[in-house]
Amino acid sequence: MLVRFSLRQWLTIPYVALVLGVATLVGALSYRTGSEVVDTLSSHLLLETVARIEQAVDRHLLGSAAVLETAFPHGQGTTANLLDDQAALRARFWAATALYTDPNNHVYYANVAGQVASMYRRGTDLADWATRSSPLATRLVSTVRGIDGPLTDSHPGQGPLDLRLRPWYTLAETSTTPVWTAVYIDGLTNELVLTRAKRVLDGQGSLQGVVATDVALTRLNAFVRTLALSEHGLAFIIETGGQLIASSHTPNIHHASGKVGTRINASASGDPLQEAAYRAVLERLKTYGEPQIPVSMPVSGPDGVAVQLAFSRLRDDAGLDWLVVVAVPRSDFMRDLSANVVRTAVIGAAASIAAVALGLLILNWLSADLHLLTVAARGVGEGRLDAVVNVQGRGTIGELAQTFREMQLRLRTDALTGLHNREWLMRTLGDRLDRGRRQADQQPFAVLFIDLNKFKHINDTLGHDAGDQVLVATADRLRQATRSSDTLARYAGDEFVVLLDPVADLAAAEHIRDKIDLALREPLPVAGVQRLGTAFLGASVGVAIYPGMAVDAEDLVRLADADMYRRKN
Repeated sequence: MLVRFSLRQWLTIPYVALVLGVATLVGALSYRTGSEVVDTLSSHLLLETVARIEQAVDRHLLGSAAVLETAFPHGQGTTANLLDDQAALRARFWAATALYTDPNNHVYYANVAGQVASMYRRGTDLADWATRSSPLATRLVSTVRGIDGPLTDSHPGQGPLDLRLRPWYTLAETSTTPVWTAVYIDGLTNELVLTRAKRVLDGQGSLQGVVATDVALTRLNAFVRTLALSEHGLAFIIETGGQLIASSHTPNIHHASGKVGTRINASASGDPLQEAAYRAVLERLKTYGEPQIPVSMPVSGPDGVAVQLAFSRLRDDAGLDWLVVVAVPRSDFMRDLSANVVRTAVIGAAASIAAVALGLLILNWLSADLHLLTVAARGVGEGRLDAVVNVQGRGTIGELAQTFREMQLRLRTDALTGLHNREWLMRTLGDRLDRGRRQADQQPFAVLFIDLNKFKHINDTLGHDAGDQVLVATADRLRQATRSSDTLARYAGDEFVVLLDPVADLAAAEHIRDKIDLALREPLPVAGVQRLGTAFLGASVGVAIYPGMAVDAEDLVRLADADMYRRKN
């Protein structure tokens, strides 16, 4: 049967088809362009998150090497009968456990005869000192206060035990470099612990024993859990065999009632995304081998869901071999963009010629803003976390731009004080040094390294909330005592760094240093500190200037840190 169309139908059908075609084209172009931008942004943001976790691991484990070196400096041995050398050992162990009390508050040494000496730090001026005269003897435990304090409250402890049979001893006694043990569950705390050990030689190069320190991994797990990921994204750290060290979604130990906990493997963690991400990483390593740099790649997640994944492999000379993995479903990034495409199609289906014109206008607006986002994403990919996102529009793209700005800010800002964080400071210092070399800019600048006095006493006595208030008050005073051109950063814990740029000379830097020193000596507006005798907290402030002896950013900060310690002492 021949279908006849009226003139109205002949005019309407092509018009509707045109509107639908334009709407479809607009939606397709918007989706494609937005998808490319989202893929670029998500890849770089995941790699930045992996880098943050790597830096957290490095900071958490770095102190163990210094602890062992302080306990037994290179070339420093002890007497064959270590009980004859207790005073010297106690002094060195006291200094070692004072470096990084959290997490390195325990140092212990076993010699080839099976004798043992150990120190467990319980506070600023309190520790347990324990010795064992032979593997068959009972351990003798005493209390010691201060680096040269007398031994008190001596009492018998654990029965016969041969520490020479422990993994940390057997690994270190044949290794020319310090070693890490595998991660294990501590029998006392039922939490994950890692032990670093190194052998001790006498003057003739013969083995005298092995010294070790434990590193609790509880804080590292807590850090991973606080990462600001997407709604369904996750991050985790594992050993190469899949045993979980830290995870943002699942526990790393299965605690059975009345029994010792057991390690959880990423392949059987109960989280489908985590299990799929682990399988994808294993397949990538099997196919392409170990990556030289962190890798970002799309993978198939649970039920075939598209997932963006980034991972890196952490290794060191002491035998550490961990994997850092971050995975986010692609739908978390694409949700707003997909909704925008649907809205565009619905509007186009019901619109008229004005809707077509409006659609074209919207397309031009989207294209311009997406181009700006692409340029900003490229800047992030090149390491410029302050790349300007000059998008002021509203709606999905505006929300995406605002989210991008907020993520940039979080990546370079310390959440507690509002100052810059350590990573942003080091990047800023590196850029400043590069600019000086590239443009022959010899205008001096200086770095101040600030360490608060008595801060740990406040933290231990009044709690972390009071400690946080002290840090916030310190940040406010630093802002008031410095210039708008200076860069302020919280370096770590109660340590702050200020980049003075520019300064005329060392005397000008010392002037600002003195100003900061005076500002930090003012009474603290924190409840409870007066009764502790810490109302006037104060700080030790070191200074280093460039040009000078420093060759890079780390070296410049290290010089300022060393100057701070000289002034503190």
